[in-house]
Amino acid sequence: MNKPFFLLIYCFCLFQSISFAQQKVWLDSDTGNEMDDLYAIAYLVKVPGIDLIGLSSAHFNNADLNVFEKWNAYETATLKPVEESQRLNEEILTAMGRMDIPHPLGADRQIGRAWGQQDPRDSPAAQAIIAEARKMKGEEKLHVLTLGAMTNVATALILAPDIKDKIRLFSLGSWYTPESRAWNKSEFNIRCDLNAFDYLLNLEGLDFTIMTTTTSFALKFDRDETYARLDENVAIEKILSDRWRVHNPQDKTRVMWDLALVMAYMHPEWATVSPVMTPPENTPRVVQVYTEIDADKMREEFWSLLKK
Repeated sequence: MNKPFFLLIYCFCLFQSISFAQQKVWLDSDTGNEMDDLYAIAYLVKVPGIDLIGLSSAHFNNADLNVFEKWNAYETATLKPVEESQRLNEEILTAMGRMDIPHPLGADRQIGRAWGQQDPRDSPAAQAIIAEARKMKGEEKLHVLTLGAMTNVATALILAPDIKDKIRLFSLGSWYTPESRAWNKSEFNIRCDLNAFDYLLNLEGLDFTIMTTTTSFALKFDRDETYARLDENVAIEKILSDRWRVHNPQDKTRVMWDLALVMAYMHPEWATVSPVMTPPENTPRVVQVYTEIDADKMREEFWSLLKK
């Protein structure tokens, strides 16, 4: 065999091995709730180095929907949270030319009931997570990132306990103060499904990493700078611009809670992760918690990648 041909075959095999070795990632997002979810999804769809095999919709059911006429820019009388998340997921994927990414509908409410319990809330999203986790071979694990209520992944684990060792879970939610080691579950994502969060905290052996809102609070975007950077002639950038203009035009800055999680996941060198004991009311075990992020590098990377 001549050397150039051998080298070509070697490079092809090397490329194939790198491609096949890409980490499989599933993203679960309550996209309809605020605006930062959209920025997080756009980033993760564009970022190289992973295999994004699914984007599921999460609900954002909360008590305010029952007593107020408006939620952000929505009329609560006609709002169906998970369906709005699903609509936006499909709009984003269409704009980015990635409707090939599976995008199943998630559950429309929390697991269990208002007083607790752990009855699963089955959905196409939960079933898809189960199916993908069961495809993992050997030591391979499916990385699941959740940006809102953890209903879909909790349901998947309740319905299929065998997938626990095939999942690494990264979730946004709760407040945590490292200095006092104090947890606070009075946070929007957790309030939307406290039962799911408690179930996951109590699930011994689950590889669980949490981006608290305490830590993600550091990542903020400036409204006027964001408007100036986004090109409305580019479909996905127009969606991101419109989301701020319609839902939060009064806010001069916005915390990009969800973007902080996906960027810390992609760039662990920009984040500090600490082993932390679960809250005292939960099963005593250690979970991983992001306690610090480099927000400046995250902002720079987001705009650099979006414009590529």
